[in-house]
Amino acid sequence: MNQLIKSISGIRGVIGGTPENSLNPFNIVRFTAAYARWIRQNSDRQSGKIVVGRDARISGEMLFQLVSGTLMSLGFDVLDIGLATTPTTELAVRMSGADGGIILTASHNPKQWNALKLLNQEGEFLDAAAGRFVCDQADSDRVEFAGVDQLGKIYREDFTQKHIEAVLALPLVDVEAIYKAGFRVAIDCVNSVGGLVLPPLLRALGVQEIIELNCTPDGHFPHNPEPLPQHLGEISSLLSRGGIDVGFVVDPDVDRLAIVCEDGSMFGEEYTLVAVADYILSRTPGNTVSNLSSTRALRDVTEKYGGKYFSAAVGELNVVAQMKAVNAVIGGEGNGGVIYSESHYGRDALVGIALFLSHLAHKQQKVSELRAELPAYFMDKQRLDLSPGLSLPLIFDTLKKRYAGEKITDIDGVKIDFSDRWVHVRGSNTEPILRIYAEAPSQEAANALATEVMELIHRL
Repeated sequence: MNQLIKSISGIRGVIGGTPENSLNPFNIVRFTAAYARWIRQNSDRQSGKIVVGRDARISGEMLFQLVSGTLMSLGFDVLDIGLATTPTTELAVRMSGADGGIILTASHNPKQWNALKLLNQEGEFLDAAAGRFVCDQADSDRVEFAGVDQLGKIYREDFTQKHIEAVLALPLVDVEAIYKAGFRVAIDCVNSVGGLVLPPLLRALGVQEIIELNCTPDGHFPHNPEPLPQHLGEISSLLSRGGIDVGFVVDPDVDRLAIVCEDGSMFGEEYTLVAVADYILSRTPGNTVSNLSSTRALRDVTEKYGGKYFSAAVGELNVVAQMKAVNAVIGGEGNGGVIYSESHYGRDALVGIALFLSHLAHKQQKVSELRAELPAYFMDKQRLDLSPGLSLPLIFDTLKKRYAGEKITDIDGVKIDFSDRWVHVRGSNTEPILRIYAEAPSQEAANALATEVMELIHRL
């Protein structure tokens, strides 16, 4: 199985292995060089500076040395911001006036994975055309390296505190209300960069007591790093004993946020965005966006406040493009990704935490009570490893024929909308798998719909 995934946002793969199918020095250098060429041709700033930040993965230092050395050999200065979250790196590009940025993180993937995520001068992921350029250029030998007098330099600056200050400056972040609420908060940072930024963020927000789990940024993930309910037993058990108001869990690069209720139950990653949107829209009504695989609850909350809901293909850059097109006040994805346009166009768990705590402080409720007030939907998420004989076009065509009488959207795989439920089938952007998401008014109905589709695929 190929363990190197090229996409419009960058390159992701497993460390080690043969040059043609892993994230190794050969591929790291050629993709970095291709990205540098795109920057040289497309940056309006021409600052000659590129930001590089990384999560705490074991392979991060190795990747940084290769990436920074390559950039310097091409005449670019490197602004090394060290261990930093994905949203911190995105903000650092804008704050520093750099031409772009590279984030060294494989997000929720296991520790053997890493990736180069590529940013433009706005600190946003590359669009499709730019991504294709980088992929094409990576296969080219047209690289001209700088002479000795034109080599780039490396500079170091920490942007973590600047990120925290930017969050505190958001008008709807109410530090006084949070302080008065006297919250006790537990966090699980999966031994990555969340451990460096969440404790100081929470202290700055006025949180009275912080219980830290897995906050040593050494890259040794204590559990599967994707913040899904089945991986969060430790923090769930802690909260179930009582005395803690809320739990927050982030992935290794801190762009996804999962919330745990005071009784240890899961708030639901789909509902992170919904709850934050409920707070934002109650004060600044407007339009919202989420991807096709996200809950209908965001649509319901948006319409409650008089706004319009829009969907986008899966992927942060697709959601951001749609948000800009419809002037959305908030958007994101059902994986716990909150994109608040007042801050920046990127998923940001720090922003999500600050806005959620502000909401909770104003509501003066338990987290489980707040959750119970939101529209009730249930989702089943399944996955299927893609074997060489399993054709995506065949799967999608079969689904379209089987459900021809329903509303079908095919901008990203196939989504079938029924009157009170939906199912979305698509190939993952980051892993060689097929994702099958179904949502319905009950968990049993969602499970049944997802299972029906899975069985149809298995018969192909």
